[in-house]
Amino acid sequence: MSDPDRKTPDFSLIKAVYFDLDDTLCAYWDASKVGLKGAFEAHPIANIPASEMVRHWAAAFREYSPTLKDKGWYDRYLKSGAPTRLEQMRLTLLRAGVDDLSHAERLSDEYMRLRDQALALFPDAWMVLEQLSPKYPLGLITNGPADIQRQEIATLNIGEFFQNVFIEGEMGEGKPHLTVFRRAEKAVGLQPHEILFVGNSYDHDIAPAINAGWRTAWVRRPSDVPPSADPALPAKPKEIQTGQPLPDLIVGELSALLPLLLPG
Repeated sequence: MSDPDRKTPDFSLIKAVYFDLDDTLCAYWDASKVGLKGAFEAHPIANIPASEMVRHWAAAFREYSPTLKDKGWYDRYLKSGAPTRLEQMRLTLLRAGVDDLSHAERLSDEYMRLRDQALALFPDAWMVLEQLSPKYPLGLITNGPADIQRQEIATLNIGEFFQNVFIEGEMGEGKPHLTVFRRAEKAVGLQPHEILFVGNSYDHDIAPAINAGWRTAWVRRPSDVPPSADPALPAKPKEIQTGQPLPDLIVGELSALLPLLLPG
């Protein structure tokens, strides 16, 4: 998915590489979809099909997620994904006409178990980390609750590759805040232009990294569609609007980084 009209960037000055985690290194949205379908099949609601319950979950998510900071959920979310995951399931059941906290708890636990079980690296991710780690200090900058992100790293068995890991839940703030990138710079003792950030979200990864003065590689894949996406809207990939800064590189797979970072 690289742009054939764009000039190949020169990454010869790069001395460290930071990665986003979810849907950059691992297929989080795919695992989430597996978890949701399996949870609603394992704990059905009357005669409502699992597919319909997933749509209720998506609609509840679109309403609830933007309110985390406004309604006092954010501090709990930073420490653990459990409280907000349970509330999300409770709201989902309410949309289906069911007020049952114990059922919401069963759904929340099953969803988490199945999602973690299904979580996997993209096919080329291990190879890329393995080949880059001897030459570059590698790091992670990832948003999400502290416990969930640490669990994902353990599930994927990739902790050995990273010298620095910055998690929203542990820092108390996440991307796109500039201070997150400055903290990561300090950890490797490098200037902004000497660091490459690799991520799948333009708004949370690419634009703020550009603003911080870093080099950037935007990973775009067809699988990058969240289960909360509105089915009434066309599933269009994110496009850069006029006036927004361009990444140095747009790729469809991580292995496209290797020729630029390991030339010859």
